[in-house]
Amino acid sequence: MGFPDFSIPDQEKSYLSQQEILHFLNLYAEHFDLKKYIKFNTMVKDVRPIDQKWQVTSVEKPTGKEHVNIYDSVIICNGHYNEPIIPNIPGQELFTGLIDHSHNYRDPAKFIGQRVLVMGAGPSGLDLTLHISSVAKHVVLSHRVSEPIKTQYPENVEIKPDVKRILDFNKVEFIDGTCCCFDTILFCTGYRYSFPFLHESCDIRIDDNHIQPLYKHMIHIDRPSMCFIGIPFNVCAFQMFDLQARYYCKYLKGEMLLPSTEEMRMHTRKDIENRQSRGYVKRQMHMMGPDQQSYYNELAEEAKTTPIPPVMVKLRDLSVRRLYDDLINFREDQYRIVDDNNFIKIAN
Repeated sequence: MGFPDFSIPDQEKSYLSQQEILHFLNLYAEHFDLKKYIKFNTMVKDVRPIDQKWQVTSVEKPTGKEHVNIYDSVIICNGHYNEPIIPNIPGQELFTGLIDHSHNYRDPAKFIGQRVLVMGAGPSGLDLTLHISSVAKHVVLSHRVSEPIKTQYPENVEIKPDVKRILDFNKVEFIDGTCCCFDTILFCTGYRYSFPFLHESCDIRIDDNHIQPLYKHMIHIDRPSMCFIGIPFNVCAFQMFDLQARYYCKYLKGEMLLPSTEEMRMHTRKDIENRQSRGYVKRQMHMMGPDQQSYYNELAEEAKTTPIPPVMVKLRDLSVRRLYDDLINFREDQYRIVDDNNFIKIAN
């Protein structure tokens, strides 16, 4: 998951810890002497267009001092794992236990001896079910996915379908008619794209996580001096961030021209129609998955820059399958890249 101009140091294991990823990012910043350009402990409060430029108001968190600066371009890189989606379950107001979201999870200690309902069978739901089961009395993983969950959890974990309603202060009914009592409900139900610092005059619209008007899921069609990095999901994240940044920098430096406003609008409209024809709903308008390699190739070809090799997509897809098939052991897998198209598995 390194970058074309700065690779992760060679090592035996294929899955790195959170601390190791942080160390790599610090190495990257030090190698390119980036920290002198970063304003730490500073929050962007407001971004708005001023003529053909951007006015950015920021706040120093320790002192509360505000700064207003004018920029030629703004690149939004705030991620999309900040505003949790909290479902509204019928009868939810009756529940007297703790209702929380995976966004706030740090460690399993507060679940010791509890009966915990984990809602959502994405990577977070699967992973936290395993973590919490090490200390909880009973964990129920509730989901709505069509395929059975293959991971073999400990005996104190039970798999159930979606929640129908909450009956009283601690009893939950599932759509199969069964009921269980819980001390905590933990939502692992995803996040909303959120840009609270963008003034309404930026004219960015979000409808069920579909952000418009963006060309190639990145560039503001009506104001191309604003760009969003990292909007697509089900992707090779770090490599895509890097490729999107290189693409946009080519435009900023005048080394690549964008199509006309109308052409960008037409391209985006065709992309939306194509996704709709395949059954995608609004919240999937930025989902790549099987389309990611063609997306990467388009960006690289137009910007005449280094592409993301197909082997990375193959590894990413295999890793996701392994996560769902064998959550407990998949991080022990070891792979070695042979060339841009192939890899081999060397241990598991």
